Amino acid sequence: MSLKSIIAKIFAKNIYQKTQAWATNPVVAQQKVLQQLITQAQHTAFGKDHHFNKITTAADFAKYVPVRDYEALKPYVDRVVQGEADILWKGKPLYFAKTSGTTSGAKYIPLTKESMPYHIEAARNAILHYIHETGNADFVDGKMIFLQGSPILEEKNGIKLGRLSGIVAHFVPKYLQKNRMPSWETNCIEDWETKVNAIVEETFHENMAVISGIPSWVQMYFEKLHQKGGKPVSEIFKNFNLFIYGGVNYEPYRAKFENLIGRKVDSIELFPASEGFFAYQDSQKEKGMLLLLNSGIFYEFIKSDEFYTENPRRYTIGEVELNVNYVLIISTNAGLWGYNIGDTVQFTSLKPYRIIVSGRIKHYISAFGEHVIGKEVESALQEAIIGTSIRINEFTVAPQITPAEGLPYHEWFIEFDSQGSGEPENLENFAEALDNAMRKQNVYYDDLIVGKVLQKVVVTKVVKNGFQDYMKSIGKLGGQNKVPRLSNDRKIADLLKTQ
Repeated sequence: MSLKSIIAKIFAKNIYQKTQAWATNPVVAQQKVLQQLITQAQHTAFGKDHHFNKITTAADFAKYVPVRDYEALKPYVDRVVQGEADILWKGKPLYFAKTSGTTSGAKYIPLTKESMPYHIEAARNAILHYIHETGNADFVDGKMIFLQGSPILEEKNGIKLGRLSGIVAHFVPKYLQKNRMPSWETNCIEDWETKVNAIVEETFHENMAVISGIPSWVQMYFEKLHQKGGKPVSEIFKNFNLFIYGGVNYEPYRAKFENLIGRKVDSIELFPASEGFFAYQDSQKEKGMLLLLNSGIFYEFIKSDEFYTENPRRYTIGEVELNVNYVLIISTNAGLWGYNIGDTVQFTSLKPYRIIVSGRIKHYISAFGEHVIGKEVESALQEAIIGTSIRINEFTVAPQITPAEGLPYHEWFIEFDSQGSGEPENLENFAEALDNAMRKQNVYYDDLIVGKVLQKVVVTKVVKNGFQDYMKSIGKLGGQNKVPRLSNDRKIADLLKTQ
């Protein structure tokens, strides 16, 4: 055992004990966070407009601060972008994380002196919890790769801006610099396909131990490694034993990954976003990710089936229940207040508070009142492929309301792994299994099938690299971009149909 791994284990134990201190007192931890946020932002423009001087409780906060998305908060954000100080948070932000918006073009998410450290610490602590639980620290002596956006930053009115993953690259601790890959020059390549090819060349002969990124884009990296080496990733990187991921559910990709890797490897799930680092997997034995209640973020939760009603109730951490779909509302030390990030979560544990990401409040299918969410289609697909050799590259689901003939249906666009026996032998039998699994997941969908309002699912095979080509066509290939699991219209479906 190396000195570095011994030190890592000691550090891991220390961080675990610190985590337990707040995780076992969650309500108190959140009350302290709210008080700190209100106190520090009391004299900002937003704080004055929303009577922060009158807020002492979560109920007060809900009374004076409405739930907003980016569009509603944009008048304040625009003032920050123009260079004004003390608008959403004291002073000016250190950075803007620039993301693609929907109706307003680019979104500028502030990152402050107070919020930035938590992005770094959370990723670090996820690894340290893994070390503490498993006792495995050997990987700290190997190379680590983080597939991320370019660290080249622009500047707007004196504030630097870029992709979150690119900004974070500037904060990699010194003790990781020698182990970290790819090189700065390779990381600065903007074109994703060119970048992945360069990463393959740069890492092929290295001792890679940890690989991290969004599964769909890591999959591209693994496929190119396999093409170059003609053998599984585990034979190219014999000491690769830990995969760290976030952004999407890993389960639909797991069978394909294990085939590409050649064996099972441990994995750690993260829940980072430009708006904050919300949770990470703290245990290999328990389901879900530990919600970070002591990291400068105050959380509120709205039941997703009540979200679009007038004045829906906002629940705090001590009031949530298991297995209920909640819209996640955050207030942060970066100056986001009552902010709807668009994600929905479910609690898998209340001692401590662990969550899974169940989908997006705007990503659902409810063409006939079924309100199918992301977690349900992922779980159905996982059930349908259990015990088979079927492997999935990517998928999305859309309703077909006006078919040329017959009843309407849900259409699943699936890119199967065409190598070996990754495709179903009989597509109709697979569609039948998928439909049965979907009916178990959603009682309303089952009612529509029984009542002959909908016919069973239709599976449409997508050509190899079809989803990559789609993402490239809309300028979202690589980085933190993800294919929506499902949508209530056929914008994506129609583009996939033309391939």
